[in-house]
Amino acid sequence: MIIAGITGGIGSGKTTVCKAFSALGVPVYNADLAARIIVDNHDDIRNELIDVFGNDIFEGNTLNRPLFASLIFHNKKFLAKANSIIHPRVKEDFIRWTRWHKNYDYVIEETAILFESGNNTLVDKCITVISPIELKIKRLMNRPGMTEERIKNVMENQWTDEKKQAASDYTIINDEKNLILPQVFSLHQKLTEINHNA
Repeated sequence: MIIAGITGGIGSGKTTVCKAFSALGVPVYNADLAARIIVDNHDDIRNELIDVFGNDIFEGNTLNRPLFASLIFHNKKFLAKANSIIHPRVKEDFIRWTRWHKNYDYVIEETAILFESGNNTLVDKCITVISPIELKIKRLMNRPGMTEERIKNVMENQWTDEKKQAASDYTIINDEKNLILPQVFSLHQKLTEINHNA
């Protein structure tokens, strides 16, 4: 089985790309969604985050995400600390998940921070989804609660498209000119063939 990681900067459209892979029957692990579930259901994480950020960081058993975002996006030390608490648990969960799906030709981890979190060491192939920055901002401004300042803060804490591309095996262009489905299908055939020939 091949383990592929799909990444891309915020607003690149990696979720759209992953939906196309899912439609082909490929299991996709959404690291952001998994992190949300793990944070809200893991006592050790809750206690560690409260130690760092105070009791207000949780409302009952649920992370106060607007407060959390406002703290980590303006403080690199807080961001690094939060990542050190959350990412190892997500990594463990992903490793378990890949074992459950070992009978597939390949599986995908969808994550915004494949390289930044070091999870690229857990995958066999890295795929980056790229989009022009103007298009990313246009997409993101349609999301609830998004401002240009917040978009800028997120982008500053992520690798650039160029840096991701240089570290990746494959690139998918999502610029509303190049069709996504032919790119996904071509990559699907390549990854399936690699596994069959392994």
